[in-house]
Amino acid sequence: PVSPTRPGVVALAASTGGPAALFRILSELPASFPVPLLVVQHIAIGFSEGLAQWLRTAGPLPVKVAEDSEPLLPGHVYLAPDERHLGVRAEGRAEVSRAAPVNGFRPSATWLFRSVARAYGPASLAVILTGMGQDGLDGVRELHGTGGRILAQDEQSSVVYGMPGVVVGANLAHEVVALPDLASRLTAAFRGNGGV
Repeated sequence: PVSPTRPGVVALAASTGGPAALFRILSELPASFPVPLLVVQHIAIGFSEGLAQWLRTAGPLPVKVAEDSEPLLPGHVYLAPDERHLGVRAEGRAEVSRAAPVNGFRPSATWLFRSVARAYGPASLAVILTGMGQDGLDGVRELHGTGGRILAQDEQSSVVYGMPGVVVGANLAHEVVALPDLASRLTAAFRGNGGV
């Protein structure tokens, strides 16, 4: 089989149970992680900066709330700000948008995945973590269509198997991975032939 394109970005989305899942993943990723990580976490307004500060304590990777047009640096983690969508501009910069909510969500996982699919195409790697509802599904469908890779958290390790469950149910996940294995799967995506 043809090996997949080496990812240029990792986009993660989560809702219920997400902060602890993100903390676990970030605690296990190496300081040398070679691409930016973009995160949409559904969270109460006013908590994104606190979430960034807490996730900074997880491991070696710097974590911040994204600012519009800032360059996306390798091994840095960018969180969607309160009440803003997070995406990517074609030139490898963050896009922070006040556009209308998508299916009731701002930030929206679908917005993030669509944006990443358009900017990175087959060099996209999406991770759908624990969360209720189905935010992200439409964006994952688009990302899948452009040749990007999709990992979904498994049911057993998810607090709520909504967001990952609908992606798996739609047959869009290339791999279903338990939370303890996700960091090593992400790191493995950059070894050798780039296969996930």
